Amino acid sequence: MNGHGLDVITIGRASVDLYGEQVGGRLEDMSSFAKYVGGCPANIAIGTARLGLRSALITRVGDEHMGRFIRETLASEGVEVSHVKADPDRLTALVILGIRDSETFPLIFYREDCADMALADTDIDESFIASARAVVVTGTHFTTPVVDSASRRAMQLARDNGVRVVLDIDYRPVLWRLTGHGLGAERFVASANVTAHLQSILPECDLVVGTEEELHIAGGTTDIVTAIRRVRELTNAVIVCKRGPMGCAVFPGEIPGSLDEGIAGPGYPVAVYNVLGAGDAFMSGFLRGWLRDEPIETCCAYANACGAITVSRHGCAPAIPSWEELDYFLTNGASAPALRKDAKIERLHWATTRTREWPQLLAMAIDHRTQFEEIADAAGVSHPHIGHFKQLALTAAERVAGERFDFGVLIDDRLGQAALDRVSGTSAWIGRPIELPGSRELQFEGGPDVGGTLREWPVNHTVKCLVFYHPPDPGALCAQQEAAVTQLYAACRATGHELLLEIIATRSDVPVTPQTTPQALARFYQIGVFPDWWKLPTPSGADEWRDIAGIMEEHDPHCRGVLLLGLDAPETDLFTSFSLAAQQPVCKGFAIGRTIFAEAAAAWFSGDMDDTGAIDRMARCYGRLIAAWEEAAS
Repeated sequence: MNGHGLDVITIGRASVDLYGEQVGGRLEDMSSFAKYVGGCPANIAIGTARLGLRSALITRVGDEHMGRFIRETLASEGVEVSHVKADPDRLTALVILGIRDSETFPLIFYREDCADMALADTDIDESFIASARAVVVTGTHFTTPVVDSASRRAMQLARDNGVRVVLDIDYRPVLWRLTGHGLGAERFVASANVTAHLQSILPECDLVVGTEEELHIAGGTTDIVTAIRRVRELTNAVIVCKRGPMGCAVFPGEIPGSLDEGIAGPGYPVAVYNVLGAGDAFMSGFLRGWLRDEPIETCCAYANACGAITVSRHGCAPAIPSWEELDYFLTNGASAPALRKDAKIERLHWATTRTREWPQLLAMAIDHRTQFEEIADAAGVSHPHIGHFKQLALTAAERVAGERFDFGVLIDDRLGQAALDRVSGTSAWIGRPIELPGSRELQFEGGPDVGGTLREWPVNHTVKCLVFYHPPDPGALCAQQEAAVTQLYAACRATGHELLLEIIATRSDVPVTPQTTPQALARFYQIGVFPDWWKLPTPSGADEWRDIAGIMEEHDPHCRGVLLLGLDAPETDLFTSFSLAAQQPVCKGFAIGRTIFAEAAAAWFSGDMDDTGAIDRMARCYGRLIAAWEEAAS
């Protein structure tokens, strides 16, 4: 696009939002909080990236856990973070907030000497600014001399290099020290000083966006038309007035006698759940159109739809839609005003905003519990030894995997907690079993409150559930299995965990046919279960693979894919299955366990093999499987 490497650079506030999970009460009465990236510029950087723009953020974060969380989240969303600087002396800003009702949002800013307010002139690099089509500055980063100077330098460098300047007024009276800390949600306090400050910025802008209250402060009057006319006297920028459920009004030229005479962008009739973040979503949508030279009416449609979708959800940045989701909403609308209850839109949002991609996954499965207990019992060894062996297996896997992007491990927390602790926080894919081993009527390790169990799991642990399911099974058994999986699926979505559903039908008395697995997948989709992954026995041939792929494409083209399970098969049988599986686009790899560890475990538990021997044996087997897969896939 005109030779620019980036579409937009946002500058300024980057914080961690701690959002109260209990809705409808005072902040004093909220007991648990969800953690999100926050701050207007950070939200816009994420929002524009989700909508297909090449975005970057210039800010500072603390050189600590919350700062790393912001940086890692931004990067995972596709935001350029080379100019997100770790400040060694200051902490990352925090915001604690909640949802009391559709109009009341208690909000506390923790920003005393925070990292992003130390953003300085030296953080603004001319070549980086020149690489973008536009820079976005926001009101908060003009509130002190240091950030004011940095923001003005960015604006000047943008003007010098033909880069457009966008101002999101983003007026927060508390951040201009016009209210007490407990009034963080206050939207408007008149201030001649703030008005004068904003008006000194306006002449250098190409686009100015604000709510009616924000344009009041910029124009120095609470008469909205008079305020916008005063803004127009100071700038030739396109002026956008956000009007909430009424949409927006845009003024590219002279200001008429009323808002309704501007270029109108109608709103969308949705049920408001949380207005916080709607403005950042609006800006993201408007920039998607404006930076691609779309008609103003199209820019408004994108902006208003993004705002409407976001007000229906919890959180700010996480609620902003992807481009595919936005396109679907504009084309099809929603089934109900409460968009978060539209199953299709919510599935699309989940699937298209997952961050890390896994084009291939070659995992070692050591999540077995019953099988390890049986091996230990046969050797007369106590069960605590199992945890040590699982660490040996992980060592073997890590030796083979090295720095591979596609390394994963299935590991449990009951017998393999030490290995699970060791691999957590690494780049490896981690799957973790939730089912009670061998439960023919599916039950869960932590008891019936599966949502409560998952609240204790890191969000990057994929929930793995093995369900014995055969469509011809007795109706009551199928119904019980379906109900348990549906409960688990809902819990995973509520806690933000991905779900891997493993289907095994071989324990049924009814013969398994090439139609069994495709029928099982179709049935789970029909009852509203959309796993992120499937883990399946090797299909019987090309026809069964075709049926599986067809069902996935029909019901959930965004599914991450199928992983093959091993079922203690000999290596040679697995090599044969790989020759066909690796050529299937829906098959992303394998998660194999007993083929790798069974013989080593039996020898180690019986005392016939030491740690080094066990590690070597498992590493060789795992390495052969990876090599066979790669050969089959080539």
